[in-house]
Amino acid sequence: MIAIGLMSLVSMDGMSQKKNKVIAHRGAWKNTGATENSIGALEHAIKLGCYGSEFDVHMSADSVLYVLHDHSIQGTNIETTNSAELSKIKLANGEWLPTLEAYLKAGSKQKKTRLILEIKTSKISKERSLALATKCVELVKKMKVEKITDYIAFDWDVCLKVKQLAPKAHVEYLNGDKTPDEIQAAGLDGIDYHFSVLKKHEDYIPAMRQKKLTTNVWTVNSEADLKYFLEKDADYITTNEPELLLSLSK
Repeated sequence: MIAIGLMSLVSMDGMSQKKNKVIAHRGAWKNTGATENSIGALEHAIKLGCYGSEFDVHMSADSVLYVLHDHSIQGTNIETTNSAELSKIKLANGEWLPTLEAYLKAGSKQKKTRLILEIKTSKISKERSLALATKCVELVKKMKVEKITDYIAFDWDVCLKVKQLAPKAHVEYLNGDKTPDEIQAAGLDGIDYHFSVLKKHEDYIPAMRQKKLTTNVWTVNSEADLKYFLEKDADYITTNEPELLLSLSK
C-alpha cells in the first residue's frame, strides 16, 4: 500500500480503501470509557471510522489465544494459566477477558476498519512465539477475516513466520532495528516503528514509499507529534488519541 497525502486510495490487495491514517492503539478507549484491548474499545474505533484498530495477542498454557497487552492481568500470567481460569477474568469495563476468536468475530461484522493484530513475544520461549504466530494465522483464516487483518510483531522470526504461512498478508515489523533495505529483502510489507526511531531516521518514510512499502509509527499522542508525522506523510499513525488525529487529518 502506498499513501498519497491524506486522500483515499485502494490498497494493493484491492480490499479496502484508505480514508485516513488513524490506527487506534488498543482500540479507542482513552476518551470512551472502554477498557483498552476490549471488544468495546474495538467497537468504538469502528464507530469513529478509524483506518485500523490495534490489539495484542497472547497464548494461554493450554494454547487458547487471548487479547491483552500485558503478560499478566490481575496478577494472573496468561502464558502459564489455563483457559478455564482465564475465562473467569473480567476487565474493568465489565467485559470478560476476550479470546482472540471473540474479538475477531466482533471485528468481522464490518469491513472498513482493519484489525491490526500484534503477536506478543513469549517470555517463555521462541518456540511459543512461533506457535502463537501459527495459531493466529490459522484462526484469522478460520474466522474468514484475512481481508481485514494485518500483522505486527517485535520478533523478526515471527514476522517471517507469518509471511511464510500467509504470503498475501500485510506484515510490519515493530522493533525499529531494521533498515528499509532489510525490510524489503525479507519480503515484509512495512515498518511500524516507535516515533523516536522515525524522528532519528527521517529518511525512512520516503525510502519505504519509494520501495512501495508502508510506514506506521507508534504511539503518537501529542498534538505536536501528530502534526509532525502528518507533515512527514507517514502512511499510518498509531495513537491513543484517535479522535484528535481524525480532527487534525481533516
